[in-house]
Amino acid sequence: MSFDPSMPGAGPLAAAERLGRTRALCIGAIAAMHTAALGIMLWTEHGWFAPVVFVLSWACVNFLFLLLLPRPAIAAALSLLFVGLLITLSHFKFSILWMVINFFDVLIVDSDTISFLLSIFPDLKTILLIAAVLAVPALVILWRIDMFRVPRLVSLGGVAACGTAITVLSLAVPEEPSDQFQGVNHVSTFFRSGVTTAYELGTKGWIDYDTLTTDQLRSTVNAVCQPNGKPPNIIMVLDEASYDITASPGVKVPPGYRKHFQSFDGKTRSLVVEGSGGPTWYTEYNVLTGLSARSYGRLSYYVTRIAAGRVERGLPQALRRCGYKTVTLYPAYGAFLNARNFQKTTGVERFVDSKEMKAGDVEPDRFFYDQALRTIENERGEQPLFIFVYTVFNHFPWWNTLRPELTPGWKSLGNHPEVDEYIRRQTLSARDYADFKERLRADFPKDSFLLLRFGDHQPGLSTTVLEPKVSAAMMAQRMLHHDPRYFTTYYAIDTVNYRPRDVSSAFDHLEAVYLPLVLQEAAGLPLDPTFAEQKKIMLRCNGAFFGCADGAEARRFNRLLIDAGLIKGLVSR
Repeated sequence: MSFDPSMPGAGPLAAAERLGRTRALCIGAIAAMHTAALGIMLWTEHGWFAPVVFVLSWACVNFLFLLLLPRPAIAAALSLLFVGLLITLSHFKFSILWMVINFFDVLIVDSDTISFLLSIFPDLKTILLIAAVLAVPALVILWRIDMFRVPRLVSLGGVAACGTAITVLSLAVPEEPSDQFQGVNHVSTFFRSGVTTAYELGTKGWIDYDTLTTDQLRSTVNAVCQPNGKPPNIIMVLDEASYDITASPGVKVPPGYRKHFQSFDGKTRSLVVEGSGGPTWYTEYNVLTGLSARSYGRLSYYVTRIAAGRVERGLPQALRRCGYKTVTLYPAYGAFLNARNFQKTTGVERFVDSKEMKAGDVEPDRFFYDQALRTIENERGEQPLFIFVYTVFNHFPWWNTLRPELTPGWKSLGNHPEVDEYIRRQTLSARDYADFKERLRADFPKDSFLLLRFGDHQPGLSTTVLEPKVSAAMMAQRMLHHDPRYFTTYYAIDTVNYRPRDVSSAFDHLEAVYLPLVLQEAAGLPLDPTFAEQKKIMLRCNGAFFGCADGAEARRFNRLLIDAGLIKGLVSR
């Protein structure tokens, strides 16, 4: 580091004194900004790994600014502004969407998220403007007193060294899906997600697909759907974090507990999902597109954001072709993981989010079933309805007794308190669902309904009740290899004033991507060319999809959809 001694003054002594004061002021300013960064690290980064990544990221950003402007005070100030803005936006995002900021927020900037952010925080633009007004004079002062210079070659070496260290550490210790829901580690999470994204795009691209197949699908654009008579209204219910906990040894349940998981024919059917413990949107992608989130590799975490505007094949599109109105009742803000845009791409015409429904933080299932009943009343007519209903009452955490007044006669079963609370909520969910079916019969006696209910993933506590004594390392291996014990929930077919036309596709054990096919055949709807081809895979693989032939069937099918123009912008031609 060097400095410029040419400073104006009345004479050599005055110049030297002024130079000394300016030099001390500059060093103090630089030290203050780096100390502030250290304080931010201690405040926002938790554990031992995240602070290490923060320090490397802070150094990397400083060296990057030094490449552009080789003045250390200016570089430190700009770095501090960058980190402050990053953390502020991350706090804003987490306070509403329960996720901290990540690299995808920069890579894929969707208008829905931006407009949502500005609508929730209308003063954000004003705050940013005030911050800019205050920052510009400070930067001008720093520019005038910053007498030190850092050679660009040194800065380039710093960027390379820090960037390499961040990359190695991020790949050696990959971020867990749950990291972005903790509300901490804002800077380290942002940079780690950047490394993961760059690595996946550089080595695999957005999505796995077969580059060799010569098969082709018939176009679905002009595919005709002519149901034999008016098909039933279809209601698909996402039963949050629900599975039959009797799969866990020694767990006590109330009488009649397992009946909730049975279909109209008395059968209990298992559903293989692609997430465990939390990622509802994996299964959301499965059941709306009929495709596998695992095809995106590590980028599967962002699957709905990637697919928005790009994956146009799906259950709602197929149903619209058969004359259905399509509606989603979504229990969070529509900007969460770009859910609104994603679902509209798959064919959902009306997307009603929690804000429009005026939902609280956690509503009992009855709230959303009442919304569905009102939707049926308002929308029913000549066209049949497809309504996708989400429930949330079984959601984490279970350490608290949520709405105890709804189950006044509840008594402890003798399990771990969290397990008992989970089962209590499931019991209430089963009661609300049974009441919903009775309301359908009573309120709409001349209408027919086909209902399909499914668990989107197992709850986080399943890992402790299925194998109480397993080590953390072994559990990580279970998850890495998609041990079916932790990725199996249930699906159930129900009816009101209706008898399913064909349930031959409703295998006792089925991957979630086939639920759209099950629904269409149960409703007596002809399959379009894409679902007809996928049924061949289902029969060939005995209900498996991504799990068949080590992913080869999924890759081939992705290729067919890419060539048919139903997956766009995810591969380089």
